[in-house]
Amino acid sequence: MTDQKSKDPLHGITLEMILTQLVERYGWGEMGRIIRIRCFNNDASIKSSLQFLRRTPWARNKVEALYLWYKRETAG
Repeated sequence: MTDQKSKDPLHGITLEMILTQLVERYGWGEMGRIIRIRCFNNDASIKSSLQFLRRTPWARNKVEALYLWYKRETAG
């Protein structure tokens, strides 16, 4: 058996890790400007945002896309 590395760039990264890094980089205000989601603009918290993102695939996709863009920008 050979070890195969996952081709998924988000493999092993939790949604909480993604959100925490983005908030540290951009802050809630900028996150709410980039991705217009109410939980980023009104009483924002990691806990409430995670609850919303786990229930809302389109919003989670936007956050994951922003994270991948952020990682590409900081890598090179």
